[in-house]
Amino acid sequence: MKKSTLACAIALALTGTVAANAQAGDFVDDASASLQLRNFYFNRDFRDPGAQSKAEEWAQGFIFKAESGFTEGFIGFGVDVYAGLGVKLDSADERAGSGLLPNGYGNEGPDSYSEATAAGKLRLSKSVLKVGGLMPKLPVVSSGDLRLLPQEFTGASLAVNEIEDLDLQGGQLREVNYRNSTNSEDIRATVGGSADRFNYLGGNYSFNSGNTKVGLWGAELQDVYEQTLFNLIHNQPIGDWMLGANLAYFDTGDNGRQSLDIDHQMKSLMLSAATGAHTLRLGYQHSDGNTAFPYLAETDPYIANYVQILDFTRADEQSWQARYDINFASLGVPGLSAFTRYVKGDNFRVGSSEGSEWERDLDVSYTLQSGPLKNLSVRWRNAMVRSNATRDIDENRLILNYSFALQ
Repeated sequence: MKKSTLACAIALALTGTVAANAQAGDFVDDASASLQLRNFYFNRDFRDPGAQSKAEEWAQGFIFKAESGFTEGFIGFGVDVYAGLGVKLDSADERAGSGLLPNGYGNEGPDSYSEATAAGKLRLSKSVLKVGGLMPKLPVVSSGDLRLLPQEFTGASLAVNEIEDLDLQGGQLREVNYRNSTNSEDIRATVGGSADRFNYLGGNYSFNSGNTKVGLWGAELQDVYEQTLFNLIHNQPIGDWMLGANLAYFDTGDNGRQSLDIDHQMKSLMLSAATGAHTLRLGYQHSDGNTAFPYLAETDPYIANYVQILDFTRADEQSWQARYDINFASLGVPGLSAFTRYVKGDNFRVGSSEGSEWERDLDVSYTLQSGPLKNLSVRWRNAMVRSNATRDIDENRLILNYSFALQ
């Protein structure tokens, strides 16, 4: 707690110092700051009277983000700052471990926790280098934000956009702060193993008037796995319809000296058809390998069937998804949207038997359109899991978000 509070103070002081000494111009004019209030209730019923029958907690999060512009000149300098505070509203030893708070079953943990980080940035032409705290959103590493506070990494990233329609990205991540922790630690993989270096390089090229995009990415968690991603995204308007396809192919193998035996090919496909208020999606995923699909723990993998609870990435698992979205704005209720989906997976082993599992999700969101609480959003997420490879689960999440600009 003391360490993270001190870090917060240093980060905020750094922002003020840089702003005070920067040249007038874009550094201040292009700056932005916001505070997000996130109230999160989580209830996961494990559907049996085991050691822990449910995980149930309620917490309040405060998420502050500030981004400066760049100083004037041939090379521009700037700074980004993030600080987060989580406050326990309700928990107990016998139902702790929801992922909202730094605790686990048997110990409900502290009443609050906090974290802070900052990143210096440098701009040359249309390229930007950042060093410090990062929350990457890339196909090979996408920082998770599905609980109270977001996951953040420490490292360096370089974004190069010198050629029109070509987006190049590269970087190295050295540590991670997980979503319910204040500590920085080595980066873990979902299949086991950890390292203090995650390297990535790749990019996307858009053409066909922006309707088509191809991507090629390489990533390496040192001494754990190395991964190549091929990606194709296409959107095609036909009359009142918009048809879409997103194809991703991951090829993952061992890296360095470690005990893992990774030889995995992930095939992921999502098709969509949208018209008016309605969107229908169909997804297919094949986790073809002698291990589960490797990705960084608590990140959001770039695959079709990563959903609310399950990811359907067990060794040899095949899964199918059907999803329906509706936006009620065109039906006279702006701010209201919802979707439902069903995912079924099979073809994997559970001991000597064939495994199967399914998840059904229902998600409803409403954002206030006017009044003193304009932009307050309320989201209810309901899920049901039945599986012969893990415990059955019924889950509800109720999330209230209110963000306001500070500049």
